[in-house]
Amino acid sequence: METLSDEEITERLTGALSAWDHAGGAIVRDHQVRDFAAAIELVNAVAAAAEDANHHPDILVHGWNHLRLTVSTHSAGGLTEADFALAKGIEALLR
Repeated sequence: METLSDEEITERLTGALSAWDHAGGAIVRDHQVRDFAAAIELVNAVAAAAEDANHHPDILVHGWNHLRLTVSTHSAGGLTEADFALAKGIEALLR
């Protein structure tokens, strides 16, 4: 799987993915929900989407209603198209 250049990454982080940041070889999205139950519900939805895509983000639940989602392709050593496809799927779940 081919990794993307910094320019390609910047280009993909516009529009629907503008809430994501490029940090340390990954793309990262922080999101706040109404309560802890909603956070866990969202974690489960993201987990199901990740299983379907066979591409798994790091998910951190912190505080009682905050999530941090981190996506990268560890095996490729950087960001790939698969990361942005998963991020788009996650964005659809956040709406």
